Amino acid sequence: MKTTTRPAMKMHNPPHPGEVLRKLCLQPLHLSVTEAAVALGVSRKTLSSILNGRSGISPEMAVRLSIALGTTAESWLRQQLQYDLARAEAKRRSLRVKKLAAA
Repeated sequence: MKTTTRPAMKMHNPPHPGEVLRKLCLQPLHLSVTEAAVALGVSRKTLSSILNGRSGISPEMAVRLSIALGTTAESWLRQQLQYDLARAEAKRRSLRVKKLAAA
């Protein structure tokens, strides 16, 4: 049986992973930012910056989240990538880029 892989659908306006973390993980567990930061082994300031969309999910933070929440690091990094790419694509028309062609 032949299986085909479909490319993942591109989200036009994906949420920041910090928003997902707050709404789907911290709020249901009734965790404060301070409690979650202690559990993750990071400063409150670091976690707050992520939750408020001022910082992104780094590979190390993705691993920390995967351990603490029983998720995969890849899922957190994928969310961050989708968010970053959507923001970059929104600026596409303002970028000054020339097409390259073989001589």
